[in-house]
Amino acid sequence: MHTEGLESSMNMPVLLLIGITILLGFYIGRNMRYLKLPTIIGFMVLGVILGPSLINVFTVSLQQDLAFITSIALGFVALSIGMELKFSTLKRLGKGMIYVILFESFGAFILVFISLFLLTDDLSLALLFAAVAPASAPAGTVAVIQEYKAKGNLTKALYAVVGFDDGLGIIIFGFAAAFAKNIIVHETQGVSAGLWTTLLIPIKEIVFSFGLGGLVGFVFSILVSKLRNADDIPILVFGFILVTSGFSQILHTSIILTMMIIGAFIVNTQPSSLISRIQTSLRAFMPLLFILFFTLAGANLHIAVLPSLGIIGIIYVISRSAGLIFGSRLGATVGKVDKNIKNYIGLGILSQAGVAIGLALIVNSEFAGLGKVIIKVNGTNVTSGDHIGNVILTTVTATCIFFEIIGPIFTRIALLKAGEINMREE
Repeated sequence: MHTEGLESSMNMPVLLLIGITILLGFYIGRNMRYLKLPTIIGFMVLGVILGPSLINVFTVSLQQDLAFITSIALGFVALSIGMELKFSTLKRLGKGMIYVILFESFGAFILVFISLFLLTDDLSLALLFAAVAPASAPAGTVAVIQEYKAKGNLTKALYAVVGFDDGLGIIIFGFAAAFAKNIIVHETQGVSAGLWTTLLIPIKEIVFSFGLGGLVGFVFSILVSKLRNADDIPILVFGFILVTSGFSQILHTSIILTMMIIGAFIVNTQPSSLISRIQTSLRAFMPLLFILFFTLAGANLHIAVLPSLGIIGIIYVISRSAGLIFGSRLGATVGKVDKNIKNYIGLGILSQAGVAIGLALIVNSEFAGLGKVIIKVNGTNVTSGDHIGNVILTTVTATCIFFEIIGPIFTRIALLKAGEINMREE
C-alpha cells in the first residue's frame, strides 16, 4: 500500500492525518476521565468530528483505504480475549458461565424476534434482526477493562462472555439467515430451495475457523517457544496476526473466531512465563490501536442516520438490551454463579458494532434480489429481499451508534459496582 498516494479531503498526507489523530485522540481520551467516561468515548467523538458527519477529513474512500487498521485491531482484541479463556479458570468459574452465555445470547435472539414479529408481521425480517442481536463488540468491553485495569470474577466472566458469545452469535446468525432465506425463496418459488446446502455455510465457516486457528496457534507456539530474546516476541505476534487475518479473508473464516482459537490454544498449552510475555506484547500495541480503531469507528457513525432509527430501531434497542440483561441474569441464577456476575454482567455486554454491522452487510448482500418485487424505483425492481437488507443495514448501523456509546459506559458502571476497578487507576 502506497501511503504517499493517500490524502484526505483537505489534501493532508495520510501519515500526517494519522499522527494528528493519535495525538488528539490520546489527549481527548485522557480528558474523558474528568467526565467519568471511558477514553474510547473520546476517540469516537473525535471520529465523528473528523468523519463525513462534520468536517469530513476521514472521507468514506479514505476510511475504506484505512480499513486494514480495523482488521489489525480486531485481530489483537480477539487474540487478547482468547488468551483470557484458560480452561482451568473457566472451570473454576463453573458450568454456570455456560448457562450465562447461552441464556444471554438466546435471550436477545428470542426477545428481538418476538418483538419485531409482533411489530412487523414479517417472519424473515424478525428472524434476521434476531440473528444479529446476540453479536457483541468485544473491543469496547476489553478497552474499558484494560483502561481501568479491572480484576476479579466479573472481569473474567466478561472476557469469557464476549469471547464466546460472538462465536455462538455467528452460529445463530448462520442458521437463522439460512431459514430466513429459505422462507423468502419458498414464498417466491413455492419450493424449499437448497435449505440444507444453505445450512452447511455457517458450519463450514465455524469448522474452518477452528481448523485455521488451531493450526496457526500450533505453529506460533513452536516458534515463540524457541525465541531467547523477549524483545522479539512482539514481532512474531504482529506478523502472525497479519498472516492469520489474511488467510481468514482468503478462506472466508471469521477473523474474530479464528484469532480467539489461537489465543485459547496458546494460553492452554504454553507455560505461564511465556504467556505473560505474549500478553505484555499485546498490551504494548493495543492502546495505540484502540485510538485508531475507535476513531475510525466514530468516523463511520453518520449522525444523519439517527432520524431513520424509527420505531423498529427503538424496539430493537429495548428488546436486545432486555434480552441480554435478563437472559444473563437468568443464566447466572440457573448456573448459581457469583453474585457480582449475576447482578452486573448484563450491563457489561451491551456494546455492539463491527460484528453486527458485518452481519447486516451480509444480509444486505445475500438477500439482494430475493423474493417478490414489491415496488419499482426509477425503473428498477425492488424485491422483498432488497427491502429487508436495506432496513436491517440502516437500523443496525444507527443502533450501533447508541450501543457503542452506552456500552462502554455501562461496562464501567458494572465493574465499579462490582468493586473490580482500582479507584487509584481512574
